[in-house]
Amino acid sequence: MNGHGVRAMTSAVALAGFLAVAVAQLAFVAVLVLLLLAMLPGALAARVGAPLCMATVGVLAYATWQALRARHAQPTGVPVSRADAPHLWELVDAAARAAGTRAPDTVTVVAEAAATLRERSRLLGLIGGRRDLYLGLPLLQAWDVPRLRAVVAHELAHFSGRDARLAPLAYRGRVAVGRGIPRIRRGNPAGPVLRAYARLYRRLDAPFSRAQEFAADRVAAEFAGTAATAAVLTDLPTLDALQRLFRAEYVAPGWQAGHTPDDLFGGFLRMLAARADEAARLRARPLPDPGPWDTHPPRAERLAALPAVPEPPPGPAAEPVPDLPGLGRALQAVAYPPQGRTAVDWDTFFGAARTSEMEREAGAALATISRAAGTPVTSAADVLDLAADGRLRKVAESVLPDLPADEAAAREVELVTLLLALAALRSGVARWRHNWTGTAELVTLDGGHLDLSGPAALVADPATVAEARDRLAALGVDPAATGDRSADGRAEVVGGVVNLVVDGARTDVLIVDTGLFLVPGLPRAHNGSAKRRLARFAAADAGEREAAAPGGRFVPYTEVAGAARTRRAPRAWDLRLRDGATLSVRAALDSDELPGGWAALDDAVAFLARTRATSDSG
Repeated sequence: MNGHGVRAMTSAVALAGFLAVAVAQLAFVAVLVLLLLAMLPGALAARVGAPLCMATVGVLAYATWQALRARHAQPTGVPVSRADAPHLWELVDAAARAAGTRAPDTVTVVAEAAATLRERSRLLGLIGGRRDLYLGLPLLQAWDVPRLRAVVAHELAHFSGRDARLAPLAYRGRVAVGRGIPRIRRGNPAGPVLRAYARLYRRLDAPFSRAQEFAADRVAAEFAGTAATAAVLTDLPTLDALQRLFRAEYVAPGWQAGHTPDDLFGGFLRMLAARADEAARLRARPLPDPGPWDTHPPRAERLAALPAVPEPPPGPAAEPVPDLPGLGRALQAVAYPPQGRTAVDWDTFFGAARTSEMEREAGAALATISRAAGTPVTSAADVLDLAADGRLRKVAESVLPDLPADEAAAREVELVTLLLALAALRSGVARWRHNWTGTAELVTLDGGHLDLSGPAALVADPATVAEARDRLAALGVDPAATGDRSADGRAEVVGGVVNLVVDGARTDVLIVDTGLFLVPGLPRAHNGSAKRRLARFAAADAGEREAAAPGGRFVPYTEVAGAARTRRAPRAWDLRLRDGATLSVRAALDSDELPGGWAALDDAVAFLARTRATSDSG
């Protein structure tokens, strides 16, 4: 047996040790229970034997099963049959032959910028099963055929027994352990022993896992070429980072404003083309060190270890997938279901997001001005009236007392410009034009330049406010125009949960598609009343909801910088806000849901985590 085979044998034996440790742990507890029962009088032993066994051996056996059972959450995607994409399947079959393993049973195109081959194994990977290849649509969009050949061959090579017969078993076991052991809950009584053994397993398996990654890279290089394999190692983290940026900066704001782009993945491709310079900088950036359960050696070592093999002859020129835009639309329908959102073109999508953001900024500013002025100020027309009377400058000085006069005046002009931009949109004389490398620009309906900073600057002097009004009238801008809030993506309620604990306080949470509405909870034993109250809030519009819930707080998704499920409890989440605060949310014993509430909360946190958190791929 060669060195590779010895390492594979060591890894496989260590993997089997998990089952041995689990059985030994159960046997030890069972022996202790039997010894205890033997010391008791016969009648008492008979009476307490069954309950005691259930409370010890039964609980531990169930906990062990939960810790070791395979978790097969499958990514959302579009299955691609051999008839749908014969050239893609030819590529996959050829890669399987090159790797010396069987081809996957299915190929599914997913939204993530990644390629993964999963085997539905059991008993921590000791028993194999059906194989599913998940191929990211961004890879199909951005990569040529040699790179696709390289990434598919690399994934299939993990299940090759070419260098060591036990290599496939060791690999799927490593993946199962790396996925399962970190998820064992802290309160699981079987967890401490299994986690301790996992640390030993990791040390024993580390040399083989590194060798197996290098071997998979070698198979990819021999099949697709060294240049293509090196490009995959460099480009995959870059694509993943750009996709996270695309979701956070391009998709999330418009999505939260109640819209969805009509061609989401087409937009990603256009962003890649527009930000090619940024992609080049990302490729040159060093990657962080691998995590403790990451099977991948550092990228620099993998690039240095690639063999200098002759480049393979070019393959067929046909596209792997015949209708990639159509596949993208089909994938968008299942990976990003609209859930009542309106499908619009990208200019309208970005415009809705920017308008929604401006309305939030304007609403907060007008509320502050109203309090300082002692009178309702609800539109640009009201602000112009204050300016004409000379009161706007006094309001600005009272709201911003620490700023020098020139800075306060600049802030005043910025606010007026914002209000005039909203008035222009509401008057129907302006629209948004998006730039894929920058921010959206407000232009006239025919695409011409729209000068609103000039009239805004005139508002700073009461003597020139009339001139500002004349210039706005010439542009067709009505300062008193208001938005149709009912038509502007009214927030849709998607679920609710009562009696949660938010930052230590009992709280009812209404999940809408633009954020979370937090309401101080009712005392214990009022579960029915709490659900009826939250149902009434769900049926009301936003204004009525806030008026009917004193102390309520709305947390828009745009204010959330990160989200993650925690291990403090079975249902617990941390939401990191952009102001640096953290919102801690967890379930209580008496937490209950409106229909679909738990699923809506899980989906909301998953969306926030996916669009804001960073994660490693490759």
